[in-house]
Amino acid sequence: MNPNEGYKNLIAKSPAILEQLEIIERVAKTDSSVLLLGESGVGKEVFAEQIHLKSGRSSFPFIKVNCAAIPEGLLESELFGHIKGAFTNAVSNRQGRFELADKGTILLDEIGDLPLPLQAKILRVIQEKKFEKVGSDITVTVDARILAATNKDIEELVQTGKFRGDLYYRLNVLPIYIPPLRRRPEDIPELARFFLGIYSKQAQKQFEGFTQDALQAILSYSWPGNVRELQNCIERACVIGRNKLIGHEDLFINHGDFPDIRGQITDRNLKTAVNVFKANFIRKVLEENNWNQTETARVLAIQRTYLSKLIKELNIS
Repeated sequence: MNPNEGYKNLIAKSPAILEQLEIIERVAKTDSSVLLLGESGVGKEVFAEQIHLKSGRSSFPFIKVNCAAIPEGLLESELFGHIKGAFTNAVSNRQGRFELADKGTILLDEIGDLPLPLQAKILRVIQEKKFEKVGSDITVTVDARILAATNKDIEELVQTGKFRGDLYYRLNVLPIYIPPLRRRPEDIPELARFFLGIYSKQAQKQFEGFTQDALQAILSYSWPGNVRELQNCIERACVIGRNKLIGHEDLFINHGDFPDIRGQITDRNLKTAVNVFKANFIRKVLEENNWNQTETARVLAIQRTYLSKLIKELNIS
């Protein structure tokens, strides 16, 4: 069996993501907890999969739990399992996600939505690798690496008493921030082509690519829903597209207040389109931060030296 089977591809070309992948290479070799931070749709689950695949646990299970998707009354049983008769409809013993992840990795997605009573139990698993199933007083020992992900400001949740500070510090041993798609424009055309290949086959059509107008529209859109929104956009375009090239009209993109780059491109080259978008976007963030390069670099999630290099290369003024 291919160890990568069933996992998503991580498509990346931008320096911001390549830098994080280098960190993941080092992080994966440890058993420390990792906290993945970033907006909804940026690909936190994909990064978690990469940590698992590059770790010594890759031949063991990778178990995912969406803490926000499971009703609070069922979540404890989902995480830790239960014994027969523990509650109504508990007609048999059941393993929880932690037990299923033994020797492997468990991803607690949307950890910011975890109820406070369960946060204490998660903390114990991290510290002692022990828990009890619902309805049982027998202690179960488990060896699972814990990854957590959230799109919320978890430090604010700690300050307002909605998230345990001790649990946050145990999860935050190795934090990884995944920047939104609008801050890594180099990845946008790569991802668009990747999704086009997938959904062309599903739609049983033979799309050859995108028109220049479509590529420019993709590059000049802000993608508030990040990679997930781009994926849905390309899937929809493949369903309704009729020509060999996906056109602007197939994308249904509303550009809002982001710059329209079409009038700024004369040689119709994709690399030029990417550079024009990058220059416009960086200039916009610089203006928002009064041209403070240190603060702008922080917002863009890149090194200040790299920002200075981009300003020179792209002739931003």
